[in-house]
Amino acid sequence: MEIDTHIEKGNYLIALRGELDASSSILLDDSIRDGLIQNPLSIQVDCAGLRYISSAGLGVFVSHLQELRAKAIPLVLFALRQPVENVFQVLGLDDLLPILPDQERAGRYCETLLGRQARAVH
Repeated sequence: MEIDTHIEKGNYLIALRGELDASSSILLDDSIRDGLIQNPLSIQVDCAGLRYISSAGLGVFVSHLQELRAKAIPLVLFALRQPVENVFQVLGLDDLLPILPDQERAGRYCETLLGRQARAVH
């Protein structure tokens, strides 16, 4: 598993390549924690290179949902390969985690969501 991270326009981007299993899920957990420290507008996960995800990998995403929601930081996944997306769908996790086809749409989704949150506060 290779994980690359960077900030782009205030959003924390995580790119996954390889297989996300029990041993590599720790790396993803660390990457999400590092992102949270930076207080980004959103966390967007590029899954184009993700070939496999285990229950431990799924658990990492789910384990951060409460904190992300409390901080109003959207977590969005994009560019999932069909077999990986099927895992999310079968488990109903696509109802908890937005899955978008590409980075452009993930960015627009987050901008729209953040705009709604800002209007709700005022």
